[in-house]
Amino acid sequence: MFNPSQFRNLVSGRHRGVGPSLTRGLLRAFELPYTLAVDRRNRRYDGGHSQVHRVDVPIISVGNLTLGGTGKTPMVKWLAQRLLAAGARVALVSRGYGAANGKQNDEAIELAEALPGVPHIQNRDRVAAANDAVREHYPKVIILDDGFQHRCLARDLDIVLLDALEPFGFNHVFPRGTLREPLAGLARAHAVCLSRADAIAPRERAAIQNRVAELAPQAAWCELAHSPIRLMNSRGESAPLETLANKRIAAFCGIGNPAGFRHTLNAIVQDLVAWREFPDHHSYTPADVAELTNIARDAQAEAILCTHKDLVKLRAHQLGGIPLWAVTIEMQFLAGQPDLERLIDQLVSPRLHGG
Repeated sequence: MFNPSQFRNLVSGRHRGVGPSLTRGLLRAFELPYTLAVDRRNRRYDGGHSQVHRVDVPIISVGNLTLGGTGKTPMVKWLAQRLLAAGARVALVSRGYGAANGKQNDEAIELAEALPGVPHIQNRDRVAAANDAVREHYPKVIILDDGFQHRCLARDLDIVLLDALEPFGFNHVFPRGTLREPLAGLARAHAVCLSRADAIAPRERAAIQNRVAELAPQAAWCELAHSPIRLMNSRGESAPLETLANKRIAAFCGIGNPAGFRHTLNAIVQDLVAWREFPDHHSYTPADVAELTNIARDAQAEAILCTHKDLVKLRAHQLGGIPLWAVTIEMQFLAGQPDLERLIDQLVSPRLHGG
């Protein structure tokens, strides 16, 4: 079983040799039927042969073209906060991937802490979830989290995030790469936002923007940075990033693209002495906690860092007496904010003014 980084090292070609080459060939064989199935499904929607359900309020979708984390949750937070500030009642709808026994998943818990009072309906059937949100909460707008490929629910604004560290899924559809669908699907997007844009050089950003312009010439373009701003523990206590200065740090995560978290750590940690990654939406067991504790102790770590998604599942402020902190991230626009806000206002303002 590959962890996320090992899988990416394989499909990117960074792992070389006979074995990895043969494995990539095998994955390529599985890629073809998956791609054909996705293409067929998209053609049915494009041709009007599959039913699309519309609800009575505008829907803004925040989605990915690739597997793994691209920074959707910070974008959902920003959207909801902006809409709330404009006087719009907001509801969130998502699939609830990884949720256990009908409970909310890690992303929903994180969003609930950031957006108290904003209803969040999780249901594999997102059409039913959207209708429930309208009937029970009377929103002026619904934000559909991770909905770009969920085409049976109509949306009025499609925002797609590309991770600057892995924007085009290594040019292959899963399992040979990390694309959820062929790149041509990007043509459906109304806005494309390059997350973690600060992690690459301006000329690399320009190259990605040029390719996006070829695939989705109508889409607005944004560039985003996900900046660490403070530390937070499970007690709700916060600490400045300077708390980590000159300390030995262990870190772990269970997210779709660990490279994004490693990029964040590079900006705030001088001495990373231990690292462990788990699958996306991982549910931590007592054995996992024991393993992490031993790793940190063996490395003589003075603090342990994780993402907010991990912290809400562990609900611990320390592991084996070593302080456990989540790194709080804030999304910042580097380019394109006015263009995206214009699209949002064009969609939502008539609903607000019309009562």
